[in-house]
Amino acid sequence: MWYFAWLLGLPLAAAFAVLNAMWYEVMEQQASPKMSEKPKDVPRR
Repeated sequence: MWYFAWLLGLPLAAAFAVLNAMWYEVMEQQASPKMSEKPKDVPRR
Protein backbone atom coordinates (compact mmCIF):
# COMPACT_ATOMS: atom_id res chain seq x y z
CA MET A 1 0.00 0.00 0.00
CA TRP A 2 3.02 2.31 0.11
CA TYR A 3 2.55 3.03 -3.59
CA PHE A 4 -0.68 4.91 -2.85
CA ALA A 5 1.31 7.40 -0.84
CA TRP A 6 3.70 7.84 -3.76
CA LEU A 7 0.84 7.96 -6.27
CA LEU A 8 -0.84 10.76 -4.34
CA GLY A 9 2.23 12.46 -2.90
CA LEU A 10 4.33 13.03 -6.00
CA PRO A 11 1.65 14.85 -8.05
CA LEU A 12 0.71 16.94 -5.02
CA ALA A 13 4.33 17.90 -4.43
CA ALA A 14 4.77 18.77 -8.12
CA ALA A 15 1.58 20.85 -8.12
CA PHE A 16 2.73 22.66 -4.98
CA ALA A 17 6.09 23.43 -6.60
CA VAL A 18 4.43 24.82 -9.75
CA LEU A 19 1.97 26.95 -7.78
CA ASN A 20 4.78 28.23 -5.57
CA ALA A 21 6.82 29.25 -8.62
CA MET A 22 3.81 30.99 -10.18
CA TRP A 23 3.11 32.87 -6.94
CA TYR A 24 6.76 33.93 -6.72
CA GLU A 25 6.66 35.30 -10.28
CA VAL A 26 3.49 37.30 -9.55
CA MET A 27 4.94 38.76 -6.35
CA GLU A 28 8.20 39.63 -8.11
CA GLN A 29 6.36 41.45 -10.91
CA GLN A 30 4.27 43.44 -8.43
CA ALA A 31 7.33 44.47 -6.43
CA SER A 32 9.33 45.77 -9.39
CA PRO A 33 8.38 49.08 -11.03
CA LYS A 34 6.89 48.90 -14.47
CA MET A 35 9.40 49.41 -17.27
CA SER A 36 6.96 51.38 -19.45
CA GLU A 37 6.62 54.22 -16.92
CA LYS A 38 9.20 56.99 -17.15
CA PRO A 39 10.14 59.24 -14.24
CA LYS A 40 8.33 62.57 -14.45
CA ASP A 41 11.21 64.70 -13.19
CA VAL A 42 13.57 63.77 -16.06
CA PRO A 43 13.38 66.32 -18.90
CA ARG A 44 12.87 64.96 -22.39
CA ARG A 45 15.30 65.94 -25.14
